[in-house]
Order: sequence, then structure tokens, then C-alpha cells
Amino acid sequence: MARGSTRPTSRDVAQAAGVSQAAVSLVLGDKWRGRVSEPTAQRVREAAHELGYRPNLAARNLRLGRTRTVLLVVPALTTEFFAEVYTGAARVAAEHGFGVVLYPSPEGVGPARDPFASARAALDGVIASSMAADALSAIRGDQLPLVMLDSDPEGSLGAATVNLDIADGIRQVAEHLLSLGHRRFLHLAADVPSWTFEVRARELATRLAAASRTGLRTVHAPISIEGAQRATEAALAAPGPRPTALVCDDDKLAAGAYKAARRAGLRVPDDLSVTGLDDLGLATAIDPELTTVRLDAELFGERGMRALLAVMEGQAPQEGDIPVHLVVRGSTAPPPQD
Repeated sequence: MARGSTRPTSRDVAQAAGVSQAAVSLVLGDKWRGRVSEPTAQRVREAAHELGYRPNLAARNLRLGRTRTVLLVVPALTTEFFAEVYTGAARVAAEHGFGVVLYPSPEGVGPARDPFASARAALDGVIASSMAADALSAIRGDQLPLVMLDSDPEGSLGAATVNLDIADGIRQVAEHLLSLGHRRFLHLAADVPSWTFEVRARELATRLAAASRTGLRTVHAPISIEGAQRATEAALAAPGPRPTALVCDDDKLAAGAYKAARRAGLRVPDDLSVTGLDDLGLATAIDPELTTVRLDAELFGERGMRALLAVMEGQAPQEGDIPVHLVVRGSTAPPPQD
């Protein structure tokens, strides 16, 4: 058939290949083995290629009652971390014929407007970060197959949870700083009501309490360079012995701490060691380069998508937290001598 303005149909492919439309459906749906011979399947594929035929996925999905669309609910995209989570999720989704719609909550946390007239009618499933969990009520995402990221497995809304081993990352940070000789710590904590940040605070306090002669103060800041700078400046100016190590919940907080230290006349790491958590591009853009915990955001997204596919198929997702690794750079050193 000569190519024209009309879109070729499965009937056109069947006529060109000399087979039935049912055979075309089997071959192009990859369900032909044992039902159609290999030469016939090859003939159908060649005819479809020659005609430029593409299956009408919208009609197929309508028949199946699926849109093959997944919603990824994340905080506002203020760092590349969740962009990489999306990249990983979208890669796995594409391998299985799904698309991913990215839905950032405008303020990072809290409710947001429903992007669909009816989420249940428009979506097959949801992957959501605990940092944007409140947005689920706005989109009715808790009524769909749901996988939670960075969420307490004991109290998760989802059918499955996928977590990075943040607790181990904080333990690695604490062990590194303790081994350098630090005993006076300041925790610059993210001012975000989220399970993942609760884990960081709890693990740091627990590990330092187990070491001798340690002290820990905690200040909170929004995840912004300016907010971190203000909080750190106030903490460094407070009465009492100055901390020698500053543990930050996020690399962006660490960048703000750098600015505060310089304004206070302190050198990193000679006077103050600083650590972050994420290993974003920012970590190697600041000077000295930041000692931080590397989180594999793309693998995080991949695991989240694979878990959702398993849930939708009634299977058990892969268990176990994703390992994280401390990357030691120039921002940490032994504390100054008193």
C-alpha cells in the first residue's frame, strides 16, 4: 500500500502480510510465540515497518482500563536530586510502556492543586516522596496503587516503601568526624516535617551519645542557602564553646554554613569541619569541596518504579534499603587545638 495521508491500520498490515488481523495483534503485542510461526511473525513485522504502522495505544489502553501513566509526587524541584529520581523512574517506566508525570508540590510540602479532573480515572499508580505526602490528599493518590519514598515503613500510606539507608549515612558521617577527634558538634537540621529528617536527627544523637565527652547542639533552617547562613551565624555567635564540626542535613544547607563561617572569620576545615548529605553538583562547586554522603537518586527512582510495577501486578517488591556512601573531601579535618 502506498503511503498516503490516512494512517495505516492493522487491517492494512494484515492484507500486506497475507494474515488475519488477529495474527497481527498477536505479533505486534508480542504474544505470538506458540500461536504464530516465526516466518509469519517476521512477515507481519516487515509489513508493519513498511507501512509505518503504529498501534493505537490509546484505544488499547481504553479497552484494558489503563492509561499506563504514573504520577511521581515530589517536593518543589529546588535541587537536582528529585530530577534524578524522575530520570530513574521514567527510564524503568519506559521499558514497560508507561509514562511518568512529574508533580512537584509548589511549596515543597503541603497540599497542592489536583493536576487532573480525576486522578483515579487518569492514573494507574503513584510514587510519592514523604516530603510531599500531604499533597496525596489533594490528588486522591492514597486511593491508587501507591509506593512511598523516604517513608517510615511502619506507618507508610503506601502498599510498599523504598528507602535510602539514610541512617547508615549519618552513622558514617559521625564515625568519620569522631575518628578525626571532633567532640563538639552542631547539627544544622532541615526545618521540614519529614520522616527522613527525623531519622537523621535521631541517628546522629544516638551515635554521638555513645561516644565519650561529646556535645551536640541542634538548630533548624529551611533548605535554602540564605536560611542556612542565618541559622549558622546565630549558632556560631551563641555563648559557650564553639562547635568544631557542623553536620548538615543537605548539601545546600552546607553551602549556607560555609558563608556563615567565612563571615565569622572561620576557615573550613581548619576552624570548622562541615559535612553535607546528597552529593549534589553543589558539593564540588564550593571550596573546599564538601565531604558528604552520596545518594544514588536515579537508582532510588528506578527502585520506586519497579516497586510500583510489582504492586500493580500483585507481586512483592524488592526489599532492603539502598546503600549510601560517605565521600570524604576537603571540608573535614581534625579539630583545632584548644
